[in-house]
Amino acid sequence: MKAVHEHEFEAAHGLPEALPAGERLLWQGAPDWKALAVDALHARKIAIYFGVLTVWRAAIVASEGGSVLQIALGAGTLLGLAAAALGLLCLVAWLMATTAVYTITDKRVVMRVGIVLSVTFNLPFKTIESAALRRLAGAHGNITLVLAEPARIAYLQLWPHVRPWQLKRTQPMLRALPQAAGVAQLLADALAASAGTTTQGVGAVAERPAERPAERPAAHPVNAGGPMVTA
Repeated sequence: MKAVHEHEFEAAHGLPEALPAGERLLWQGAPDWKALAVDALHARKIAIYFGVLTVWRAAIVASEGGSVLQIALGAGTLLGLAAAALGLLCLVAWLMATTAVYTITDKRVVMRVGIVLSVTFNLPFKTIESAALRRLAGAHGNITLVLAEPARIAYLQLWPHVRPWQLKRTQPMLRALPQAAGVAQLLADALAASAGTTTQGVGAVAERPAERPAERPAAHPVNAGGPMVTA
């Protein structure tokens, strides 16, 4: 029997329909689930939190004259909760990563996201005002897309594929990408070619830390118009 998967009826992988004549696929990829767990779901911070709680609990039991067995039981309970919480986070991150597909063509960026209900966001280059790269550990990174007004997408529709805390003006994000600098450079070149300009590339000049406002060195002339969303 032929296997049936969630996206069996996609016209093309990660796309709501086959690319029209004259449009070229430049790159396609997905988040790395381990990097996504750390960056979006804060798995490392939660592990540290439980570690501190475990040490604190062991110290309290010891200060009250508890036996080695009692200390081990107290610490073991918290470690069990930590393992369960981190396991759940990793599962969610894996599901988010394996159900997401990011696509870059010579005309647009397409984001297919969603675990239970897949939604496809079609972002023509004319709606992208600028892009910026933030590096993560290793060669991973996030590429943030600043949309030109009046284009808007609801924050919750995109999460976690969105820049954190930018609620007023939501910024889609290609998140936890392996080899992110190369993807950023490819996107910068495609944006420049589409606008008929030259650029040093988002991978070269638009790097930013997480907390600072998105920089816009890759900005190019844009036309009004909103992104198309396909459920």
